[in-house]
Amino acid sequence: MADGAVLVKSYAFAVAVVGFVRRLREAREYELASQLLRAGTSIGANVEEAQAASSRRDFVAKLSIEAKEARESRYWLRLLRDSGICTAADVAPLIAGNEELIRLLTAIVKTTSESLLPPTKN
Repeated sequence: MADGAVLVKSYAFAVAVVGFVRRLREAREYELASQLLRAGTSIGANVEEAQAASSRRDFVAKLSIEAKEARESRYWLRLLRDSGICTAADVAPLIAGNEELIRLLTAIVKTTSESLLPPTKN
């Protein structure tokens, strides 16, 4: 059901997050690393799960949750950058990929939700 691009991009984002979290853990930033790992990898996992949605409404509900997870990931990335734990250059590629995911998920949810609305009368 989901656009193939969001499947590919959410998986690539998860892979990038895993690599980034490894570096955070080497720097002993365990708590923030765990938060980012949970939020960043759940996006792709649940986009994948949405493929088996039982209805369009179920699909929209699942992708709406993933848009929220993407926003949570953005929060952790910004916190890492703005607190000085990571440099802006370190997180810039992840933030860019994250923003793209947010845009894709939001567009898919909006388009699919609109198709669920009854036709308007003129």
